[in-house]
Amino acid sequence: MNINKYVDLTLLKRVLALGLPYRGIFALAGILSLLLAPVVILRPYLIQRTVDEYIMQFDGEGLVVMVMILIGVLVLESVMRYVFIYSTSWLGQSVIRDLRVRVFKHITSLRLTYFDRTPIGTSTTRTINDIETINTVFSQGMISIIADVLTLFAVLVIMLVTSWKLTLICLVTFPMLIWGTYIFKEKVKASYEIVRNQIATMNAFLQERISGMRIVQIFNAEEKELESFKKINDEYTQANLNSILYYAVFFPFVEILSAASLGLLVWWGAKGVINGEVTLGVLIAFPLYLGMLFRPVRMLADKFNTLQMGLVAADRVFGILDTDFKIEDKGKRKATDLKGEIIFDKVNFEYLENEPIIRDLSFKVKPGETLAIVGSTGSGKTTIINILNRFYEIKSGKILIDGVPIQDYDLESMRSCVAMVLQDVFLFSGSVMENITLRDTRITREEVIAAAKMIGAHEFIERLPGGYDYEVMERGATLSMGQRQLISFVRALVFDPDILILDEATSSIDPETESVIQYAIERLITKRTSIIIAHRLSTIRHADNILVLDKGELQEFGSHEQLLQIEGGHYRELHDMQFAQMAAIDM
Repeated sequence: MNINKYVDLTLLKRVLALGLPYRGIFALAGILSLLLAPVVILRPYLIQRTVDEYIMQFDGEGLVVMVMILIGVLVLESVMRYVFIYSTSWLGQSVIRDLRVRVFKHITSLRLTYFDRTPIGTSTTRTINDIETINTVFSQGMISIIADVLTLFAVLVIMLVTSWKLTLICLVTFPMLIWGTYIFKEKVKASYEIVRNQIATMNAFLQERISGMRIVQIFNAEEKELESFKKINDEYTQANLNSILYYAVFFPFVEILSAASLGLLVWWGAKGVINGEVTLGVLIAFPLYLGMLFRPVRMLADKFNTLQMGLVAADRVFGILDTDFKIEDKGKRKATDLKGEIIFDKVNFEYLENEPIIRDLSFKVKPGETLAIVGSTGSGKTTIINILNRFYEIKSGKILIDGVPIQDYDLESMRSCVAMVLQDVFLFSGSVMENITLRDTRITREEVIAAAKMIGAHEFIERLPGGYDYEVMERGATLSMGQRQLISFVRALVFDPDILILDEATSSIDPETESVIQYAIERLITKRTSIIIAHRLSTIRHADNILVLDKGELQEFGSHEQLLQIEGGHYRELHDMQFAQMAAIDM
């Protein structure tokens, strides 16, 4: 049999290599799997000896000794099996603990391209469900299979040595058992693969719908989404029921074959005892051997499927670890005390092949200047800040900070010098303080309060129940948009960036809150290079320069006053249109 047809040996080696940091436990489990086989078959053999040599010979003293030996063997087997089960389970849990950390660390280093193309629920399934399944390769898979196979061969050898005729009688049903085991293994494997796919589909569906529950309820789509969920849930349930059906058929099938073998054993063995061909001890021991023979075969099918499912899960997890979406971080230069000069030199970028988003873009921001970027939706405004932060890699051209290509900077140090305030502020579950510091222990409470006072957010935070210790719900659901925005401003300020980026930070703010936010922005951009992406042109008229984008191309560049003087210019057109709308609203 070609085992590689059923098990990917290369993948198996890679999974087992995860246990190398725990060689001692791995070795202990392997040694116990070798020792358990002879210890397990020792009990029936001792029972046979007890019956034939002591009970049938009416040797009371010898019987007591044999009973004590049997008890000792039973205790030894129990202790060894306990240590074996505990060590394999401990090994599996230790491996998946390390693997979870490794996968999470890898995911946090991936380019945003990966998250653009991969549903969050899928990544969650890989990090939780699939990694948990890998545990079974160690706790119930490879080592346990080896132990069962060794037990199977040991039992067969002792049976043949004891009575080869009785052994052949017992093995009459064995071909049917092997055939049934193979069918069961293949059916359960197929059903398990469907179950794993359905789990990933369900997780992705739930993640997306729960995150977008506000939209679901606003548009009264609850019933439609419920019907979609019911369909996914029914398919998941049916996949589980299919696997249960195969178990419900297979185990009774094995019991019937086992009973048939036992019947043949009793019939043939009883004749052998009467004829003097078989001793009574052998006849009593053989049903025990038979149980030890059928149990490993029955369990092997299940454990082999467990091993295969663990390898399928491992293949998916390794698929994440092997992804080529990881950001290259080969820069050696530390980005410390940056002046903040930014240069885009003939930069081209595309998310998808042959679909350019940024075309031959060149501009310069001097240290301490404020650059505003305006343009219609889809013009590439947000893309500029994404490639500046190296969330995506450019196709061609150069981006320089202080005259140094951004690829030459150590990624962590470069990003630590750049802070962003986004339109859609993301707050985590935890206190206001934790959301501002992002659990960075280097930032003190006093520094946070000082930053909040500087931009006018201290009074609002103090009014919250618990102040800076107020527990924010997931995504900041209990706070208004303006409150979330102010917290994000404080967060940006405490990290004291050399370059500040504001991505439409006022577009969703009501006019009353806008004055507070505008004051915060003015304090934030003081004495540091800033890039402001703005929808409301009234917020950027004091910028040193304004960059006008259209379909990824630079159309105009200059101050507010300079751009307004361009007849038929894009900026002037946007300005006149927006202020005409505001005038109409005021009327």
